Amino acid sequence: MTEIAGMSFETAMKALEEVVRDLESGNVELEKSIALYERGAALKAHCEKKLKEAEEKVAKITLGPDGQPTGTTPVEGL
Repeated sequence: MTEIAGMSFETAMKALEEVVRDLESGNVELEKSIALYERGAALKAHCEKKLKEAEEKVAKITLGPDGQPTGTTPVEGL
């Protein structure tokens, strides 16, 4: 299994989708189901962390009186 901490958001989402698909198939032994569930939980947490990091980097466009963008302001309080 690939190390989750080094995964990009997209890679982690694909891995999480595979875990969900495997669990939903119902063709997985109990022990493997438990391991898949644990991996899924870790992947979900990783994706949430990556999203939070992205939200913190998002900049809000500041519009001038003429409605044209004048710059960016970091988004705060997310």
